[in-house]
Amino acid sequence: MCISTKWSSGTRKKKYEFKHPHPKRPINLKIYESHVGIASPEGKVANYKNFQQNMLPRIKDLGYNAIQIMAVMEHAYYASFGYQVTNFFAASSRFGTLEELKELIDVAHGMGLYVMLDVIHSHASKNVVDGLNQFDGSNTGFFHDGPRGNHDLWDSRCFDYSQWEVLRFLLSNLRWWVEEYHFDGFRFDGITSMLYHSKGIAHGFTGNYNEYFGLVTDTESVLYLTIANYMLHKYYPFVITIAEDVSGMPGICRKVEEGGQGFDYRLGMGIPDMWIKILKETKDEDWNMQNITHTLTNRRYDEGTIAYAESHDQALVGDKTIAFWLMDKEMYTNMGTMNYRSLIIDRGMALHKMIRLITHTLGGEAYLNFIGNEFGHPEWLDFPRQGNNSSYHYARRQFNLVDDEQLRYRFLGNFDRDMNRSEEHYGWLRARQQYVSCHHGGDKVIVFDKVGSSGIPLVFVFNFHPTQSFTDYRIGVDAAGKYPL
Repeated sequence: MCISTKWSSGTRKKKYEFKHPHPKRPINLKIYESHVGIASPEGKVANYKNFQQNMLPRIKDLGYNAIQIMAVMEHAYYASFGYQVTNFFAASSRFGTLEELKELIDVAHGMGLYVMLDVIHSHASKNVVDGLNQFDGSNTGFFHDGPRGNHDLWDSRCFDYSQWEVLRFLLSNLRWWVEEYHFDGFRFDGITSMLYHSKGIAHGFTGNYNEYFGLVTDTESVLYLTIANYMLHKYYPFVITIAEDVSGMPGICRKVEEGGQGFDYRLGMGIPDMWIKILKETKDEDWNMQNITHTLTNRRYDEGTIAYAESHDQALVGDKTIAFWLMDKEMYTNMGTMNYRSLIIDRGMALHKMIRLITHTLGGEAYLNFIGNEFGHPEWLDFPRQGNNSSYHYARRQFNLVDDEQLRYRFLGNFDRDMNRSEEHYGWLRARQQYVSCHHGGDKVIVFDKVGSSGIPLVFVFNFHPTQSFTDYRIGVDAAGKYPL
């Protein structure tokens, strides 16, 4: 029996046609880390259209020049934050259609915004029915067999980068997202688990080169990352690649031709860990100025570092945003402009601004902020799951708070915008060198200077003392003269 089917071309959705070219690579990268699903005050999964219409103008106004979008690669479990990928070539349908994602990226390009994808090539979901696991009926189709093929902490499968077909699959995946969706760059997630046979678990890194190079190094994974960076930069010169590596492997942000792995930037993951540790364990008056400056400057020269005070990691359930660590329950009652002026709120808002500014100016050659944290988003982030009765209450960003003229959140949002715009004018992220001239433990004062791309000498003075201000405070500068405030 022969069955014929007639297809109607009229029902096929028209493919989106891009109108704008890839924007120029930013030399002062300021990234707005985003998740489409939580980009709304409403308790639901927000979509690409909402992000395009409501978030892109907001991000542009705040002075960011790049967007990093998380959880785009299809994942069956929403609460995995997109890190348990089941389909590497599919954009998540829970946020809308693939054509709507393309339009979002194109509109961002029209606004001069650089768009990066959070790409997960370090592991894959264990799902068999809808994932790569046991795709050919075996454990070794894409992954290592045995313990090496499983990530115990993430409950996922680890790729076998020695297989030609795995390399072809992953390299094709990168090209797919650039050519089909016009993404401009990638943040490679969780590569510390790739670089070492220990997967980074219970593996200390003190800076000794023996901890990075030797039998502990997974050379097959290192080779894949090197090839990926070489390919992307050769065929797509506009692409920027970022390594999420907590180990600080030397050379990871040097060119492949120099023997490096070819990344443009690495995330300065020690910086947010420092801030959260300080806020959890140390009273204001006991903050160690030398520890703060050391952590903010502890990076290899000429290997680009992205500084950030907090990202999605610090906002996840089990932790709290910096604003909530600083002000906690006071944020529920005393954030109104007409309310009683709480010392906790005043001090918390001041420290929130200072933490972000010193991180922005001293911590690296680029800057990152997680969606909503720029205005001191309260509480934490928790996706709907069995443990919270599938609630969306914490899986949203309450932009209604910063838009309310009667609330003080707008002052933090305005500060973040002015900080980014000031950097655009003075170019401190593009400074080749910086000099810390003072980190006074008793006075709680930090002073440093640098010359940005504007050529104007800049001096930054931070007073972290909880009770004491200073007049006629004597500091040293490289260039004598009058410095306008």
